[in-house]
Amino acid sequence: MKLFDENINTAKDLTEIKKPEFLKCSECGREILKELVHSNLSTCVYCGYLFRVPAKNRIDMIADKETFIEIGAEKTSTDPLNFPDYPDKLEKAKEASGMNEAIITGICKIGGYKAGLAVMDSYFMMGSMGQMVGEKITDLAEECTKQNLPLIIFSASGGARMQEGIISLLQMSRTTAALNRMHDAGLPYLSVLTNPTTGGVTASFAMQGDIIISEPKALIGFAGPRVIQQTVKDKLPEEFQTAEFLLKQGMIDRIVERRELRTVLAQILSLH
Repeated sequence: MKLFDENINTAKDLTEIKKPEFLKCSECGREILKELVHSNLSTCVYCGYLFRVPAKNRIDMIADKETFIEIGAEKTSTDPLNFPDYPDKLEKAKEASGMNEAIITGICKIGGYKAGLAVMDSYFMMGSMGQMVGEKITDLAEECTKQNLPLIIFSASGGARMQEGIISLLQMSRTTAALNRMHDAGLPYLSVLTNPTTGGVTASFAMQGDIIISEPKALIGFAGPRVIQQTVKDKLPEEFQTAEFLLKQGMIDRIVERRELRTVLAQILSLH
């Protein structure tokens, strides 16, 4: 009886074995297998801390199985201002995230109810909003208006993309105008805020929802708390710029646990 297969090149096979990837929890400090984290809704199995969710994983969590039809998959950012090293950064972002842009848009069903769905991805240049992010949101809002559908946007962003300058900032008004047209048509827009939602995204479509929901402990704001504290030169309130703080101030409508999001969204859609 042979203990080893003579046809196997042991040295070569060992080098081809993929090493397991670990993620460190920012809350409890423990290291967890990446696959285990994402199979648990990107949640720490020890303390419940919410990791960032890749956009494609988020769609799998929210949309009914095999109902999501992507819109604008071919759209990707160019380099309109010839910003130094920007094309290289875009290519690295595509490779790291497996996406063409910092957002995925499309039509799907959630709990059997048809809706537009846009999901930002913080693994693509920290979910920054450039021209194509604004264009994809605008196109989806217009498609929802044509089809008489509600729209849901999951925000996860560090703000406007500085490499596109004023072109990026113009997307704030562009997306806002498209969502206003949906509002005029009597179509609901549900905004879901995740960690982090900051900058120009917060100052535009993220806070424009008819109903605004957030995941627990999400950072939500325009400028970061450190910048604000340095500016006002005073101590900020406890939990400043967290979802819990904003809920107390009446700026968002509800905080929903990640495991309950799909059910809650389906319940809201059922009212439309």
